[in-house]
Amino acid sequence: MELPKFLFYAPYNPYNKVTNDAGENLSLVINLSLAQNVKSRNLLFFLYRLELFYRICGRPCLVDIGGVPNLVPLVKRDVYYDLSHLSNWLDMKEGLAIGAGAGPWKYVGVNSELIANFAFGSGTIEKSMSYIAKLDPETEKPIVETLPPGENNCAVLLNLLCSEGKPGKVIKVECKNRKGGLNFVSCMRNAMWKRFPCKFLGLGGVFVIKKGKAKLHIMPDFSEKPLNSDEEVASWLKFVEASSPLTCLSVFVTSDADMDLRVEHTHCFSSYGEGGHYHYDTTPEEVAYEGYFVLGETMYRVDRPTETHQIGRD
Repeated sequence: MELPKFLFYAPYNPYNKVTNDAGENLSLVINLSLAQNVKSRNLLFFLYRLELFYRICGRPCLVDIGGVPNLVPLVKRDVYYDLSHLSNWLDMKEGLAIGAGAGPWKYVGVNSELIANFAFGSGTIEKSMSYIAKLDPETEKPIVETLPPGENNCAVLLNLLCSEGKPGKVIKVECKNRKGGLNFVSCMRNAMWKRFPCKFLGLGGVFVIKKGKAKLHIMPDFSEKPLNSDEEVASWLKFVEASSPLTCLSVFVTSDADMDLRVEHTHCFSSYGEGGHYHYDTTPEEVAYEGYFVLGETMYRVDRPTETHQIGRD
């Protein structure tokens, strides 16, 4: 398809009005929220301590490409994206992209979960360490594998954190022993939304589930029957329980900002062949998280669906 027309959205610079006290404000807000949801937490924010986490800093921005309406009720197979164009969409000569989306079915052969992790240049993907999680069409056994060099596509939807790929100041969050009902990402996102209800904020980054297990899903091949409700989507998905350690790539925002954004999206993988879309941990007494995040300076909305709904957004 042609290069998507996109809406450039920067309602404010998040470092302006939340700025000099941004770390203090977010530290207090998320810390109080985590206190209600976990038994132990340790937050080190960038105004107080410099944490060097390679390659997620430098003009960080969030990117929402396509959307769930391209997947359900029925898939739009013509919605297919060549990610080598990413630098042009962002006006960024080179950088790093991490996030969660739908895999390139033309290459994989079936629908799949994309765990995106690649370095991009001007009109090219320079290096990729992306994974896909799929179901074997015959056995329904989960399969996690890396995408080969040169496979630069994704289908229907993708949420990314992009940056110049530099070391820099990040937000570090450590917590363990969940006691509340929210998952790790939702706890932070809800805390920011409640404290700053009139502001659009978004974080992206990576976290590791160091101990415990997590509930994930893997999409089967595209449904030939329309999926018209969350219940029908849930019945279609294949849910699995994965063991730690799991590396999770995550993007989340406080609201859809009237742009039909996906407010949170996280995909995980492991070195021993497990992965998929993160829902929550299943061992609250045992679980331990460690995450590194950056606050997005800009939100890009790429190829927003013309018709939308709220089905299948979990």
